[in-house]
Amino acid sequence: MNTQEYISLENQYGAHNYHPLDVVIRRGEGIWVWDVEGNKYLDFLSAYSALNQGHCHPRIMQAMIDQAKMITLTSRAFRNDRLHLLYKKLVDISGLPKVLPMNSGAEAVETALKAIRKWAYTVKGVPKDQAEIIVCKENFAGRTITIVSFSTEEQYKSGFGPMTPGFKVIPFGDADALRKAITPNTAAFLVEPIQGEGGINMPPDGFLKEAGEICRENSVLLVFDEIQTGLGRTGKMFAFQHEDVKPDGITIGKALSGGFYPVSAFISTEEVMGVFKPGDHGSTFGGNPLAASIACAALDVIVEERLADRSAELGNYFMDRLNAIDSKHVKEVRGRGLLIGVELKKEAGGARRFCEALLREGMLAKETHEHVIRFAPPLIISKDEINWALERIDKVLTTL
Repeated sequence: MNTQEYISLENQYGAHNYHPLDVVIRRGEGIWVWDVEGNKYLDFLSAYSALNQGHCHPRIMQAMIDQAKMITLTSRAFRNDRLHLLYKKLVDISGLPKVLPMNSGAEAVETALKAIRKWAYTVKGVPKDQAEIIVCKENFAGRTITIVSFSTEEQYKSGFGPMTPGFKVIPFGDADALRKAITPNTAAFLVEPIQGEGGINMPPDGFLKEAGEICRENSVLLVFDEIQTGLGRTGKMFAFQHEDVKPDGITIGKALSGGFYPVSAFISTEEVMGVFKPGDHGSTFGGNPLAASIACAALDVIVEERLADRSAELGNYFMDRLNAIDSKHVKEVRGRGLLIGVELKKEAGGARRFCEALLREGMLAKETHEHVIRFAPPLIISKDEINWALERIDKVLTTL
């Protein structure tokens, strides 16, 4: 079948909850993918940063194959001989002592929300069902009913009410607003160090550190959503490490499996994770031996191939070159490491048409929040390959 035939079948049988670019991908290797007609494209989205290690990394693939030949699922009704290895790696890279594995990123966030609320009632002493969690405008943490309840994007909530209560929204990066929003019932501040889906929004320098100080002063948990920004994407293992701040919890997912399998986790303190007792929370697939083996290999690749360092070095180079492009359409270039957004002026006609033009040039990128092109290539990309991409980005931004 050709591309259009695949698209027609998908439109006929699938729910229309996505608006993908019209390319049908069949194969991937490293930073490259090929469509059903053999055309080659440079992947500059990395499955929303789930492919920091690139497509089909051979080391992670071998770990998956080897474990699949042994055992894939035991459920947490029993123990397996792989999970402790993942725990140790995550404790070592995060500096936090306890791990609760899940599957999707949204599940990791839901786990964090449950831990936060139970901590508020059992440790902090917040009255029953009165716990408040502070979040930021333009946040994105997933698609469950509770998570969309604290979104400020109306489309994510429309038709899905009633919404879950218990959340306060403040402007992103506003330390004074955080301080004013805290009450005796405030349990936590849940925040992305950089807002990915919100448009690659950067907080002011020093905000994360100040937020940590405010939270400590008020016995409020500081929890970072690092599902998109973590595991090397911004030039550090975690984006919060760009500032001198220590969180009480971290949610991770996406690149934790290198794209082979849904693996996520909530990492936290002894005190916070100690609120869970047998039966309080769980997951059939969370922490299974296949997931643990894949995640261990994915983490080893990030560490041993120094992907965070590559992201820092190449991200600075890429940002400098993007800023040098003389385009009437560009309002701002922002980001950190290899998580970069190019915000276009409103009169540019939206980012979608630029992403479609990049597709025709052999590059895959995606718009976010209508006017922002997100660039997030696999961290294994080389400088020469970034230059190859820059030629096409320059062409599209200056001639479209």
